[in-house]
Amino acid sequence: MKKRSVAILIALTLPVVATAQQPGLEQAAATITEAGYAQRINVIAHDSMGGRNTPSAGLEMTAAWIAKELEQLGLRGGARDGSFIQRYPLRSIVVDSEASGLNAPGTRLVFGRDLIPVSGTTVTGNAQGGLILISGSGTLETSEARPFAGNHVIVVAPADSDGVDRSMRQRLSALITAGALSVMVTNSSGDESWTASARRALRPTVRKAWGERRAEGSFAPILQLRMSALREILEPHGINASSLQERSGSDIEARLVEGLELTLNQVVRDEGILAPNVVGILNGSDPALAEEYVVFSAHMDHVGIGEPDANGDTIFNGADDDASGTIAIVSVAEAMAALPVAPKRSMVFLLVSGEEKGLWGSEWYAENPSAPIEQYVANFNADMVGRNWPDTIVAIGKEHSDLGETLRRVNSEHPEIGMTAIDDLWPDERFYFRSDHYNFARKGVPILFFFNGTHDDYHGRDDEPNRIDHDKAARIAKLIFYLGVDIGNALNPPEWNPESYRQIVLGR
Repeated sequence: MKKRSVAILIALTLPVVATAQQPGLEQAAATITEAGYAQRINVIAHDSMGGRNTPSAGLEMTAAWIAKELEQLGLRGGARDGSFIQRYPLRSIVVDSEASGLNAPGTRLVFGRDLIPVSGTTVTGNAQGGLILISGSGTLETSEARPFAGNHVIVVAPADSDGVDRSMRQRLSALITAGALSVMVTNSSGDESWTASARRALRPTVRKAWGERRAEGSFAPILQLRMSALREILEPHGINASSLQERSGSDIEARLVEGLELTLNQVVRDEGILAPNVVGILNGSDPALAEEYVVFSAHMDHVGIGEPDANGDTIFNGADDDASGTIAIVSVAEAMAALPVAPKRSMVFLLVSGEEKGLWGSEWYAENPSAPIEQYVANFNADMVGRNWPDTIVAIGKEHSDLGETLRRVNSEHPEIGMTAIDDLWPDERFYFRSDHYNFARKGVPILFFFNGTHDDYHGRDDEPNRIDHDKAARIAKLIFYLGVDIGNALNPPEWNPESYRQIVLGR
């Protein structure tokens, strides 16, 4: 802090370096065009990219395409090995459906066909015990007097029940707390619905492979059990499963099935995989400032592929979220590379993945940056900049540092852009903490987050390239470019507001 204060005092005696002195500024900004923006966003938000889930083949194709774009602009790779792709570690956790199942005398039920896991899918385990059947409706006491401990519990749901909602999951979890080895709830849905649910439930679960304790835990899963499979278990013991289901309007009842032992086993495969960030760097032109960095970020991932909608569409293209911000940052990189002389500070262009999973890619980069994080002076993040109002963009974080004042000045110096940056309209939504800039802010890097707000297509299949306002997004990219040049050439780096620094960086 003392060194920075000294720098401020010295700056008071020197002339201010204005952005207009940057050679070729307007010509470089002119490389950002509506047509160029539209062409690029149509590449990464195309169906062929498969919704860019983390991880996926479509995400890998997107990362490779962006890396090639940055390389062709003449940037250098920002990964530790000098390449444009930074890899970060994930865990792929999947239930082995063939090796997992429920054994009853004379019957073997298998995952996918007969059972669908609802929770507890990260733990390999084996549990043998008796069976308690619960039927009827009402509140069931899960006190110690009930014999749930050491037994599997099957809850016979009404015939029209075809899933487990949040409220039911809470009730089932109470049985686990009471000592049940597992809890299974019956499902009477048809083949198509069951198969779709099984496919979703048995997809690999992806988690980051750092900074979290592995959730080994005890083996006490919650599952769905097909009604037809329950009949296979009960009929040899003279119990009519349909009559239990018909009790749905009667008082709730728990019944221990005498002489019946069940063995549930679950095998989970936990494999390490890697996901991509893309990093390109334009070296600064001033030897004294080139070791300071301005980082421009956006997330290239989205949520992938889902079940077909009424039109048969399965792909969540994520054109606004966040192909729009990604292409804005690539456009800024093109303009920066077009300057006859680079800004004095170095420029980092970071396109991350895993944002939709929990800001994974930016978290990894902030922990493993191209240069020490203390040398990063500002972050400009673009996440959803292609929809809503044509001439307005929200800049979240303006109040936390003097970047807000710099933005106001730069914005006023370039009325030709026709883009006004305004304050956060949704403070109660806490968007400041919900995109990749936050991982830089908590490391002490002042940020601005450019965001047009959500809309009806947010995380929907209709977030398509043809709904993007390409002209608006290109003008936002120009604003970010001018702002980046200004910070890149400023005598002093941006300064936090002390109270914001205390709360956001120091956490107190």
